Amino acid sequence: MSRLEILRFALRGLAANKLRSFLTTLGILIGVAAVILLVAFGEGASQSIQQSIQRLGANTLTVSASFAGGGAFGGGGGGGNRVAGGQNDGPRTQARPLTLEDARALTDRERAPSVRSVSPVVTANAATAVHEGASHTIAQLVGTYPSYFEATNRPVESGTYFVNDDVLAARKIMVIGRTVAEELFGAADPVGRQVGVSGVPFTVVGVLKESGSSGMQDADDVAVVPLPAMQQSLTGFGALGSIIVQATGADTTDSAQAEVTAVLDQRHGITPAGVADYRILNQATLQETIGSTIGIFTALLGAVAAISLLVGGIGITNIMLVTVTERTREIGIRKAIGAPRSAILGQFLVEATVLSLVGGLSGVAVAFVGTRFTIAGISPVLVPSSIALALGVSVGIGLFFGGYPANRAAKLRPIEALRHE
Repeated sequence: MSRLEILRFALRGLAANKLRSFLTTLGILIGVAAVILLVAFGEGASQSIQQSIQRLGANTLTVSASFAGGGAFGGGGGGGNRVAGGQNDGPRTQARPLTLEDARALTDRERAPSVRSVSPVVTANAATAVHEGASHTIAQLVGTYPSYFEATNRPVESGTYFVNDDVLAARKIMVIGRTVAEELFGAADPVGRQVGVSGVPFTVVGVLKESGSSGMQDADDVAVVPLPAMQQSLTGFGALGSIIVQATGADTTDSAQAEVTAVLDQRHGITPAGVADYRILNQATLQETIGSTIGIFTALLGAVAAISLLVGGIGITNIMLVTVTERTREIGIRKAIGAPRSAILGQFLVEATVLSLVGGLSGVAVAFVGTRFTIAGISPVLVPSSIALALGVSVGIGLFFGGYPANRAAKLRPIEALRHE
């Protein structure tokens, strides 16, 4: 019997029980689609988080207060554990907030030669801005210095930045994100127009280049103003929320962190046995840590989804065993008229493989469609290796789980099969 005839007999057998074949294929489809979609979701989450971190650059450090109430108006990106200094236990010293004097001390080239720029930051969340009847609540209003734009990798798309003279003069000007521009001005050019923030007029001088969303957070829903203007008009002269420190290069980030630690320890009276009242977030270290964590998370998601593939394989075994039982007499007749054992074995293996292959290909198609949609603010990213792996596993499942029923059918003795009712 030729291979073509074996394939024809197998397809005829599957067509004879369309509903049963469809339900078996559906199990494989769900398993394959689940594996690919969950891996794609994990990859999408990883890329989203990595992009958020990369906005600050690999040579950026964020210093924030590590005690409750340290920042009067919220932290400008604070978080993470202090790495440099090795002070992780011991008595806590008198907590001190981050101040403008701390930021100025970090600009000392003799004490911090690896530091390129220092940007003190005060942040006010949910500030309401108004322009000619249009109102929008800005998610993040930032008061800082011009060096902030380069340190956080936020280029201007139209207009310009504010400069040091604007800071010294405490001019009420602002650079806004794309979301703020669209909500307040629509399609009109916002540069040169005035925006009222809590009753204080600010003139828009620039619009930031679009950064995109990061999960549930819109990175473009932001406005940046000179620090003195924000302190005089909106927040008062309290503690800083954070200090953004840019190292001279990616290879000097660790050196810059050590220098910042030494300066702040001295200013805050942190002893070798004490616990620092601030934290330093190293973007490069954070990126590596999160990348590793997300990788493990994605692998676990794929492993959980793979269980459904195993269930689909068990379903193939079940359906093939039922098929062999139902077609025992047919098998006996075919063997009696000369069908070799290999033909019977091949037919049932082909049936199982076709079921798993069709289910696998359908699962890939469903997963591809699923990745076109945003899930919980995250855009899934197809991973080619997951597609190849899921397809390969689905075919392997067909061969493995279809092997026992096929072998059982091939071993039937013709006389016993013909007696079967």
